[in-house]
Amino acid sequence: MHDIRLIRTDPQAFDRGLALRGLAPMSADLLALDAASREAQTSLQVKLARRNEASKAIGQAKAQKDEATAAALMAEVAALKTDIPALEGQTATLATELDARLAAIPNLPDPAVPEGADEDGNVVVKSWGEPRSFDFPAREHADFAPALGLDFTAGAAIAGARFVVMRGQMARLNRALGAFMLDRNIDAGFTEIAPPLLVKAEALYGTGQLPKFAEDLFHTTDDRWLIPTAEVSVTNLVRESILDEAVLPLRFTALTPCFRSEAGAAGRDTRGLIRQHQFDKVEMVAITHPDRSDEQLEQMTAQAESILEALGLPYRRMLLCTGDMGFAARKTYDLEVWLPGQDRYREISSCSNCGDFQARRMAARFRAEGEKGTRFVHTLNGSALAVGRTLVAVLENYQQADGSVIVPDALRPYTGGLDRLVP
Repeated sequence: MHDIRLIRTDPQAFDRGLALRGLAPMSADLLALDAASREAQTSLQVKLARRNEASKAIGQAKAQKDEATAAALMAEVAALKTDIPALEGQTATLATELDARLAAIPNLPDPAVPEGADEDGNVVVKSWGEPRSFDFPAREHADFAPALGLDFTAGAAIAGARFVVMRGQMARLNRALGAFMLDRNIDAGFTEIAPPLLVKAEALYGTGQLPKFAEDLFHTTDDRWLIPTAEVSVTNLVRESILDEAVLPLRFTALTPCFRSEAGAAGRDTRGLIRQHQFDKVEMVAITHPDRSDEQLEQMTAQAESILEALGLPYRRMLLCTGDMGFAARKTYDLEVWLPGQDRYREISSCSNCGDFQARRMAARFRAEGEKGTRFVHTLNGSALAVGRTLVAVLENYQQADGSVIVPDALRPYTGGLDRLVP
């Protein structure tokens, strides 16, 4: 959510930020709407004040037996009572329209974000690990993992396309991955949260999924929404709060199922686990002081990287360009893991600094020591990691010629000693 006061102060800077996002200038239209809203509000306040003043004067005129003045004042009050509701409606309509316009505009990029129209403008910041050399043709997980317990046929029969059933050893490995990631985050100082999977529309509005991305979500008949990521539930823990500066940063982690309709992904990644309607993910959320959000982004990204390194999975860190960032983000790092079956890197984590963009939508503030007023917190979120995609990476990187898969050493304490998945 953008602050109209900042747009008033420097409309050119606002339009420059929009241009980096590939959007046309909007400041002139927004400021015209803002001026009309403020003018209507001022007119309403004037009429309300005059109504109160005239109402008092009626009593005074009657006390002085000045019936002519009293009658004139009564007629004026009657006219004001007719005008005021219409003006109240106009004021509310303009304010709602301005808020809706502001809420539909994406966050402006941080100055450190490279310019670019799409993913081709992203920048490799770091690479870790060497892709494994195979002495047999590396296969995609969808080709060999069904024999290990990845049942796409049953998933489709039960729920339709882009659902899967995991059986036996595969289910255990998937569960081990989630528990391992969650424990790593807890050991790094994150507080575990078990949040609701169903949320109200206000929660999705607060983190920026609504109203723009409604078609990507699952909506229930009682007007609740299935979360597309635990970021929604967990970030909203500070909704409409005023925090003490001393408690910052708050750092949370959660392992939850996530649900996405993938409305805009028709025909993409139709094979395998890469793009499912339901998947598990370990999320990180940080609520922090504005002066330290950049530092938190680096720490959060490093935490996700440490999990990939512990699993021995080659990856690279990408700094996303202005044209490839998410709606609420001002700066984003993507982590891409090497998938030998596809012979390419694929996104497995996205860590974003949203600045005060979500905090304004949620009215999440803090009171700095020694200051009378309040300020908006900064919010950050990141995956550590998407469990299904990590499962894909483990399957493809640790596959063997006989169709089995070696379980990474770091996961064996979570698999009951299971060291290999066998057909």
